[in-house]
Amino acid sequence: MSKIAFIGGSGFSKRKLFDGFEKSYVKTQYGNVLLFVKGKVIYLARHGIHKSIPPHRINHRANICALNLLGAERIIGINSVGSLKETIKPGSIVVASDYVHLDPPSFHDFELKAITPQLDTDLIKKIKAAAKKAKVTTKNTGVYIQTKGPRFETKAEVSIIKKWGDIVGMTMASEATLAQEIGLPYASICAVDNYANGISKKKLTEATLKKTHEKTQPKMEKIIKELMRSSAK
Repeated sequence: MSKIAFIGGSGFSKRKLFDGFEKSYVKTQYGNVLLFVKGKVIYLARHGIHKSIPPHRINHRANICALNLLGAERIIGINSVGSLKETIKPGSIVVASDYVHLDPPSFHDFELKAITPQLDTDLIKKIKAAAKKAKVTTKNTGVYIQTKGPRFETKAEVSIIKKWGDIVGMTMASEATLAQEIGLPYASICAVDNYANGISKKKLTEATLKKTHEKTQPKMEKIIKELMRSSAK
């Protein structure tokens, strides 16, 4: 596999999976980005190494641009999401197959240029193969809905978007669109850490989210390890 980049959320920034990676500061026209590199693998901490950047303030253009400048040839997003379906239970791992984002960012601020976005099918196949090899059960299709954040969605909002998709998050679709604008294949592995507001009768709290998050991250780590092994060949 060619040089691969992973963009991880707050739960991955402190995991030992990326120990031994060297820091690399990349200057872009959109801002400076700290990346971690080891061999053919690049890691980017989406919320910063101190987990201090809220989702609506993430500089996605700088992040994607920096990965491109450092030679990434494909990108996998590691995302935490809420479930919009009762059948997709917290603790599940979803390999996203498509996404909805009605206010996407763009590199094309000063030219009329459009893409027809889609998640990369070849990269999705590799994720599924890695999950199978790691013996991690995944849901192999799912439409990701992106909202702005940092707050969770209202029950009324969830009642609308659950008709559109399967999982909801605040970051992946922005990364996917920007990556595709500059020709970088992008796919995503999503850890379902909670039911979206109103899907379950149980109240959504930070405590329950954290408890489920601690269960999903080791599963995600197994899949990432397999993908890293294949990229080293």
